[in-house]
Amino acid sequence: MTSVVTIPVTGMTCAACSSRVERALQESPGVESANVNLMTSEATVSFSPAATSAETLVAAIRSTGYGAELPVAEHSEHHRHETDDLRLKLALSLVVAVLVMLLPMVVAPSGALRYLLLGLTLPVIGWAGRSFFTRAWQAFRHHSADMNTLIAVGTGTAFGYSAAVTLAAGWFTRHGIPPQVYFEAVVWIIALILLGNHLEARAKGKASEAIRRLIGLRPEEVRVMRDGREVTVPLQTVQVRDEIVVRPGERIPVDGVVLSGRSSVDESMLTGEPVPVEKGPGAAVTGGTLNELGVFHFEATRIGERTVLARIIRLVREAQGTKPPIQKLADRISAVFVPVVISLAIATFVIWFDIGPEPAYLHAMVAGVTVLIIACPCAMGLAVPTAVMVATGRGAGIGVLIKGGDVIELASNADLVLLDKTGTVTEGRPRVEAVHGLKDSTGMLQLAASVEHGSEHPLAQAIVMASQAAGLQLEPVRDFRASPGRGASGLVAGRRVLVGNRQLLLDQGVPLEPVPGETVQRGTVVFVAIDGRVAGWLVIGDPVKPTSSTAVRDLKSMGLEVVMITGDNQATAASVAAEVGIERVFAEVLPEHKRDAVLRFQREGHIVAMVGDGINDAPALAQADVGIAMRGGSDVAIEAGAITLMQNDLTGVPRALLLTRRTLRVIRQNLFWAFIYNLVGIPIAAGVLYPSFGLRLSPAMAAAAMAISSISVITNSLRLRHA
Repeated sequence: MTSVVTIPVTGMTCAACSSRVERALQESPGVESANVNLMTSEATVSFSPAATSAETLVAAIRSTGYGAELPVAEHSEHHRHETDDLRLKLALSLVVAVLVMLLPMVVAPSGALRYLLLGLTLPVIGWAGRSFFTRAWQAFRHHSADMNTLIAVGTGTAFGYSAAVTLAAGWFTRHGIPPQVYFEAVVWIIALILLGNHLEARAKGKASEAIRRLIGLRPEEVRVMRDGREVTVPLQTVQVRDEIVVRPGERIPVDGVVLSGRSSVDESMLTGEPVPVEKGPGAAVTGGTLNELGVFHFEATRIGERTVLARIIRLVREAQGTKPPIQKLADRISAVFVPVVISLAIATFVIWFDIGPEPAYLHAMVAGVTVLIIACPCAMGLAVPTAVMVATGRGAGIGVLIKGGDVIELASNADLVLLDKTGTVTEGRPRVEAVHGLKDSTGMLQLAASVEHGSEHPLAQAIVMASQAAGLQLEPVRDFRASPGRGASGLVAGRRVLVGNRQLLLDQGVPLEPVPGETVQRGTVVFVAIDGRVAGWLVIGDPVKPTSSTAVRDLKSMGLEVVMITGDNQATAASVAAEVGIERVFAEVLPEHKRDAVLRFQREGHIVAMVGDGINDAPALAQADVGIAMRGGSDVAIEAGAITLMQNDLTGVPRALLLTRRTLRVIRQNLFWAFIYNLVGIPIAAGVLYPSFGLRLSPAMAAAAMAISSISVITNSLRLRHA
């Protein structure tokens, strides 16, 4: 048996940080898989409870130098504490940085000034910036390096040299070395890095708004009927089959079925559609949706983690923790990036020490420290997870559940969309379009509905509903017999009635009447025979959804090939396809053969997005590169497919694919700028422009540039909130 736990992790600031935590978890006994998301600051671990425990996993994370707690509270609490801690450390560092910068301007250089600057710098090094050094030491103990290593080595070198000059100024003076200190650079570097971390934490908070918004849809208290009285109880105490009262303006607390009363409910949190849905007795209601007008009572059918809202929150969290294939490139680079940068910093120091202007050792130290600071891989580590997190949150807000970063990359590259007809292009609720009786149409419909009243087949139910709409009284049936795949028969008022397809009548030796071709195109023809003779036929159609043609047009405008597949007859399929603008149709395909159709397109080199209802199309959805399930009120559909459309509307397909395309474009932009930043910044920090132009970066300027690069990546990703 496998358990999954999501553990909040604090203190991670770069791709190398998350990789180190991930590696420590993966090496722990009993762990099957571990995925650490830098943007959400969470570790999702699948493990065997027989071999390890959540407490052991927390200890493994802490051994790497990062903070971790069991998820007993919402992760937003951990995030808030981390943000508050960063704010305090940033405030101290900025105050000290300003003082350290201003004091040398008003106080003459002296040993006393250097001691004062040392005293001001110590709290910044020892408290505000302490985490950089402790985590660098933990990384060293694990034979690895990360962003903290670069910062600790850079600021530690500058601080150590400055402290030595302060404490042994005479020795430096006797050896002809001016007693110059760099406390200002040390404090400003730490202050600017903390500023970048604080801004990143705030941006992460904005990116997680989707999850917090979904969690906030659950009311804390619920009105429940107990012993005939209405009482208010905490949400956690609600039980299945409780009768719950909902008044205008209140959130529906859990999933259920309306018992009494009528109202209109805003389900936009599920579907993204602002139009309220009418609810009456027997209608399903979903927890988190908003009751607008009337008062109604409903029976709770799903509570806690079984509700639709809880599962949506879980799916969005899981999606934000997964990595698309493009992330592997960033991970591979991050794995070797820090050692390479340290080597470049050493090489920079050696070159400047050998050929630099006097004092060469000072030029060498400043250049080496600047290379270490500017090369922080924060932007590289944030490039992918920020975009995935914002995109999946945005998708949840518009009724599109994207179940992972890998799905985003696959869906964005899809070039063929395969649409199931029934329930996807059409309503999926058959209805009688025409009644054609050779003599008495009304009497024929009454007899047919009487027979079909005992059947649960969708076509049978359509016939019964048509008779009810016509106000017909159904007669009792004797000797009812169902013929799977053909129809049904029975004795009604002493008359033998057959209701079914052509094959049923042939089996019973009933001579068929010719049916006009245009009638066949309108839908499925159901014959009715009375006492061995054809009495007429019913035409049962499945109306096309009003938005299907718009969705198909939008998909084509995106350069996608659209194909329809159905088990219906060729004539009906061709008619539906023509109505919505689809040229290529596969008809009379059994459900088990739809998967074969997906395989055929994949062998032709297509990346296939299959759209179905998530239940009878499950094999095809699983085979497709991207399975898109339309919820349609089904529990199973939320779990099926790589993408789930919470509204039963085909327009969600182009919306979902467009969002994935924009997300992948943002990911590529983020990675491009992260790589370019380091490609350009490191040589400048090393001093390549100094011989020709006299230009060089100070360590403080490098820290500012590093912070700006990380913030720019997050800001670019946040644009997806409005995609």
